[in-house]
Amino acid sequence: MTIKQQWRRLAAVMLTAMLFVLAETDTDPLEVSALQDVYKSLNAPPQLRGWKLEGGDPCGEVWMGVFCSGSSIVELQLRGLKLLGSLGNQLQHLHNLKNLDVSFNNLQGEIPFGLPPNTTYINLAYNNLTQGLPFSLPLLTSLVYLNLSHNSLTGPLGNVFSGLQIKEMDLSFNNLTGDLPSSFGSLMNLTSLYLQNNRFTGSIIYLSDLPLTDLNIEDNQFSGIIPSHFQSIPHLWIWGNKFHVEPNYKPWKFPLDVIPMIQNATGYPTTESSAIMNFPRPQKVIKKKKKGIGAGSMVLLVGGVALLGTFFALFAVGMNHRRAQNFAASHRSNNSTTYTLPVSTGREFSAAPEDNPQMKRIRPPPVPQLRRVPPPPVRIDKPAGRKSFSASCQYPAYAKLFSAAELQLATDGFSEENLLGEGPIGSVYRAKLPDGQFAAVRNIPMSSLSLHEEEKFTEVLQTASKLRHPNIVTLLGFCIDNGQHLLVYEYVGHLSLYNAMHDKVYKPLSWGLRLRIAIGVARALDYLHSSFSLPIAHSDLKATNILLDEELTPRIADCGLASLRPLTSNSVKLRASEIAIQNTGYIAPEHGQPGSSGTKSDTFALGVLLLELLTGRKAFDSSRPQGEQLLVKWASTRLHDRRSLEQMIDQGIVGTFSSRVASHYADIISLCTQV
Repeated sequence: MTIKQQWRRLAAVMLTAMLFVLAETDTDPLEVSALQDVYKSLNAPPQLRGWKLEGGDPCGEVWMGVFCSGSSIVELQLRGLKLLGSLGNQLQHLHNLKNLDVSFNNLQGEIPFGLPPNTTYINLAYNNLTQGLPFSLPLLTSLVYLNLSHNSLTGPLGNVFSGLQIKEMDLSFNNLTGDLPSSFGSLMNLTSLYLQNNRFTGSIIYLSDLPLTDLNIEDNQFSGIIPSHFQSIPHLWIWGNKFHVEPNYKPWKFPLDVIPMIQNATGYPTTESSAIMNFPRPQKVIKKKKKGIGAGSMVLLVGGVALLGTFFALFAVGMNHRRAQNFAASHRSNNSTTYTLPVSTGREFSAAPEDNPQMKRIRPPPVPQLRRVPPPPVRIDKPAGRKSFSASCQYPAYAKLFSAAELQLATDGFSEENLLGEGPIGSVYRAKLPDGQFAAVRNIPMSSLSLHEEEKFTEVLQTASKLRHPNIVTLLGFCIDNGQHLLVYEYVGHLSLYNAMHDKVYKPLSWGLRLRIAIGVARALDYLHSSFSLPIAHSDLKATNILLDEELTPRIADCGLASLRPLTSNSVKLRASEIAIQNTGYIAPEHGQPGSSGTKSDTFALGVLLLELLTGRKAFDSSRPQGEQLLVKWASTRLHDRRSLEQMIDQGIVGTFSSRVASHYADIISLCTQV
């Protein structure tokens, strides 16, 4: 691999690193004071590069782990820096902070009473925090994620959950006691709750009406009856309590996607902070926190705004990057004609940590993070009509198995009215599932597959079902029935990046929003390329495959499906698409040559997308003069000429950022697209 190719491989990560230099405004003095108070309370640690006890501008300079939008501090990422001390008493002045992550440190004392009032995400996991939850918690009306796991919190919770909109909460592995407060019953948005390994007592009746999909209350002292509603919770762990069972107790008739309490074979991961490799239940529990640098050590935050220094620091660390080897125990059923469901043991074990790709930003050196590991796959019967397909074929437990009849009904018989689009690997239809949820169903034409090809399809299905990232469209389920191969995705129906950029009916995207889209796509690619034992290439990254949800968050579609293209029976469309793809403007010049790879092509395509966001032009535009049709070819000689670069900028964002910012952005594009 040449040096240039190695640089391109790191470009997706470098994108977020270099964007540190893009903020140039004065920060609110109250917010500056709050950060200085944090710095002082942490004993002015040298690892917080750029921070100052007096003066300074966090949004105009580079303060490690501080992220801004304009002059407002919106994220504080101090994960895994071995910080000692406390968070001070002025966090409430960070009025614009949305994301607070100080997990995997050695913070002590109690959780500050004053927390950022408008935050949506708080992660204080894996510290040494003591006492209980702050009584100011009800003031955080925007909070949707709270992780206080693996601390030393004590005492009862207190009635502090009223009025919260929280969706996921993890209080596991503490020393919390007492009954659950009645305000738990008001958490009507709560879908994931983790209370395992505490000393809670009393009834769980306040949980009975919550819309939970994940509930872990193992290894407490809960008692009383188990609400019948728990039958409908897909992922349920309740071992190690004192629940009452009547003498004439009849086991629940669980649906196939529910994990019953009465069959315990294998562990199931909980949250990203507490999900660890799971093994059959042992006689003795060993809980151990891992220390040291995790496998995500390719990312290094470097203080200052020197582009060259930032690049070479990232490059040096990236070349020494070695990903920890994944391992997990598998539980297999001997009965190939029945469903074998993965069930909880309630025990967790430490394993080689992985950096969490979902939260990967350019920030301090990565730290031990526990990676979500898929549970043992569900074994099911071979689909009807597929006599050649092995009965022992395994399908993923993360994706739900749908019947063809269900999806026929959901799509109104795959009607033209529900057709969302067509491509080389099938047509996509809008569907309304029985629970009222909308989904996108891809109908893949694969009518006559050999046994080997069927196995290849299931491998793709296994991979796609594991992808969990905020910038990737999630696979919800699948169907293999009478020769039909259907994939069910979450529905992201707002618009595509292509429409947002090139459809005249939409207002031009702001520069800040374009940067947010660029960072989201880069994070998703970095997740695909570096979070698995074998990199996953998208191989068809383009503006039409990047969907924007209602909040204009980018979501990449069709991830993990590249190897399905040769298996489709729609050979005419496939051949046409292979010809057409060369003219999209997203394909690297060395594509198809020996030594080229899908991940390199993805990085090249990322550079093209960055150019689109900067210039407002299409990657390939046949309406332009011959020399301007391919965007990369036209722009490559202009990126490092200041006057030419300024003339390239989309008129909709001219004057909204400095020439210094444009120059750094051009450097990133060059690193992605250089041959």
